[in-house]
Amino acid sequence: MDPLPIQPFTQQVSGTHSVPGSKSITNRALILAALGKTTTRLQGCLVSEDTRIMGKALRKMGIQVEELDDGETLEITGCGTDWPVDSAEIFVGNAGTAARFLTAMLCLKPGGTYHLDGTPAMRKRPMDGILDTLEKLGTSIECHQEQGHFPFTLKTRGLPGGTWETDASQSSQILSALLMAAPHAQGSVTIRLLGETVSKPFVDMTLEMMWQAGAEIQGDGIATTNISRSTGNTPPDTWQIEPDATAASYFLTLPALTGGSLTLPNLAEKMLQGDIGYASILRQLGMEVEFSSEGLTTTHTGPSQKLNGGNFNFNPISDTFLTLAAISPLLSSPVIITGIEHTRKQETDRVHAMATELRKLGQPVEETQDSLTITPDMDALRRAAAQKPVVHTYEDHRVAMSFGILGSYDLLGNGQPWLRIAEPGCCAKTYPEFFQDLQKLHDRAHAG
Repeated sequence: MDPLPIQPFTQQVSGTHSVPGSKSITNRALILAALGKTTTRLQGCLVSEDTRIMGKALRKMGIQVEELDDGETLEITGCGTDWPVDSAEIFVGNAGTAARFLTAMLCLKPGGTYHLDGTPAMRKRPMDGILDTLEKLGTSIECHQEQGHFPFTLKTRGLPGGTWETDASQSSQILSALLMAAPHAQGSVTIRLLGETVSKPFVDMTLEMMWQAGAEIQGDGIATTNISRSTGNTPPDTWQIEPDATAASYFLTLPALTGGSLTLPNLAEKMLQGDIGYASILRQLGMEVEFSSEGLTTTHTGPSQKLNGGNFNFNPISDTFLTLAAISPLLSSPVIITGIEHTRKQETDRVHAMATELRKLGQPVEETQDSLTITPDMDALRRAAAQKPVVHTYEDHRVAMSFGILGSYDLLGNGQPWLRIAEPGCCAKTYPEFFQDLQKLHDRAHAG
């Protein structure tokens, strides 16, 4: 596929834009519903590569997952830990949620044999934290290439009660996976975290959804958590999926580059998703940010009034750091982004990817293991733009979408594209229609 040129906005953005459902909530709800013993309807689901991978894996386990409304509504008939299939080959793609959540869930099945594999990129992502814990709990695990990585085969015996110790320093998904499995162990469980974890709001999301599904939990899911053995998981009959707060970050930022105002419906200050905290980052940069019954609205006069830089710790909301990093060339002062070391082991090394592509655009970048310091240089950006640069996306949807927003800035002053995105199809992972939606907003702003 040829690189996609991004059409800059010469008119202010306005109106509303709805983002798809949350991947994180959709895939957690799928696991919790599958472990229930009733039929649960999930409404407003994200329809994307990651959620389809999860649904397909559950079907391979013999769990009924039915798509309605073009996949935005799913009906899952759970069967606890007694799903019909005790031997299967399961492909997790490059979906971290599917990889970690399914691995823990499969180990609940006594007498199962499951072979799991993913894409070449997934084979590089860390699984040792969760595999080490599951092996200590009695699961036989054979890694077929590199230890602690895909592909591997699980021979499962069910999971015992007692104390589970785990290292979730590389990904909070490891802790979330164990938390969701714990009520279905053979006795009550105490989960003890060895050290710290990252992206703690995602653990809070897991705990809140578990409570909604009837789990009995004591603790905050971070240091030590006690979870009673379930006597009958009871997810809601209908579960409404929130809009994706991470995907929202791109469109909430757009008025800073185009001027105007944009409202994203159904976003609120208090949500399951911690990434709604990105709104406070925008407020600190100098944008107007307002929550109302209509949703979340961001407003800015446009690029003539530059936003401030600053020092920001993105550890709790690390999926959104790329959005700020991508627009950093347009800020009035340097931006320091910290708390992002763990993102080096996500879809790609996100810290290095952003540093590399920003340097390609002429921006001075200081990179440490845990941070980026970016000093805006508008003259260098214009010189780079003369070469019609292509942003390499590293098969990472968030790199693609973040730089798509930067390309919406009318850098040349004539409405002509100056930035191109390689492999834009990688957005299928979580937001297949992202670039089409961005173009629709452009066309609407320029209509008439």
